[in-house]
Amino acid sequence: MFKTRLISGIILVIVLIATVGTGGNVLFGLLAVVSLIGLTELYKVIEVQNKLLGFAGYLATVAYYVLLYTGNLQYMTLFTIVFLVLVMAVYVFTFPNYRSEQVMTVFFGVFYVAVMLSYIYQTRMLEDGGIVVWLIFLSSWGCDTCAYCAGMLLGKHKMAPKLSPKKSVEGGIGGVLGAALLGVLFALAVNQWAGAQARVLEYAIICGVGGMISQVGDLAASAIKRNHEIKDYGKLIPGHGGILDRFDSVIFTAPIIYYLTMALAGNL
Repeated sequence: MFKTRLISGIILVIVLIATVGTGGNVLFGLLAVVSLIGLTELYKVIEVQNKLLGFAGYLATVAYYVLLYTGNLQYMTLFTIVFLVLVMAVYVFTFPNYRSEQVMTVFFGVFYVAVMLSYIYQTRMLEDGGIVVWLIFLSSWGCDTCAYCAGMLLGKHKMAPKLSPKKSVEGGIGGVLGAALLGVLFALAVNQWAGAQARVLEYAIICGVGGMISQVGDLAASAIKRNHEIKDYGKLIPGHGGILDRFDSVIFTAPIIYYLTMALAGNL
């Protein structure tokens, strides 16, 4: 199991370096596909992945990525209203095929998976996006690793005992501090070897806040699985589970890193 997890993890990192490093249409295309796969995993939990209601969600995801690609995100409010009307139309005209909670999850899922993940691409497209985008993964996965180590060494107080008994308050704090430290080291590294002008304190703040939010994303994905009594969302990534299992924290971290970067740069 460890060997399988390690090998698939290495392959995942290589794919990320290649696509995120390249950016542009390559990253955009990958995220669009990953969003649809992640949405399928979520819809499978509520058993609508192959039904009309689920296809309404897939259609909305494609429409959202078209808006993003063409630079028309000013129509997001209209998009949201039209999508809401669409899923409610499916709900009422096929009644009683679907339950209200299925309808709400289909609507929620597009924003939870597709919109949130798209901020990886949006961050990459910023002026310093080629560097800043890595803070998304550094703060989420780095925080997870640091939290695990701190929890093993110092963990005494449970963070969410009924949801995730192994997570501790001390581990959570260690994860945030570890993510901030990784941000500092990353800034120093890119300044030294890439000739960048990254501000160390700014990167520490971004990664620290990102690490804090990433834990909410991790616990949120766990809560949904607990409610539906499933272990993993999928089996796409051997040893890791599905897209939502591996990117649960990234989903929350990506938009936070984007808006923090914009705010600290004075662009909000």
